[in-house]
Amino acid sequence: MSKKPNLTPLGGNILVRGVEEETKTTSGIVLPETIQKEKKQKGLVITLGTGKLDKDGKKIAFNVKPGDTVIFKKYSPEEIEVDGESYFIMSEEDILAVLGK
Repeated sequence: MSKKPNLTPLGGNILVRGVEEETKTTSGIVLPETIQKEKKQKGLVITLGTGKLDKDGKKIAFNVKPGDTVIFKKYSPEEIEVDGESYFIMSEEDILAVLGK
């Protein structure tokens, strides 16, 4: 596993590293390369932002934490590259589910 980048998202944003999808299903069907190259929708939460504020200026707690594997909207996150590695920055609203909770 690669090291954590020296990057802190601002506000309610979250830094996520994409997770490689399986190339073969549990029943043994090998997925074609076209499916494998589709935009990722699953990732590992690396770092939380500085925190979104409510109307009274109080920080709103995140519903995810570093280490969570999440499913997110396909076209909403911003893809960035840091130290040669690809990451996504997204708002917590772009996360649809946490796996394994």
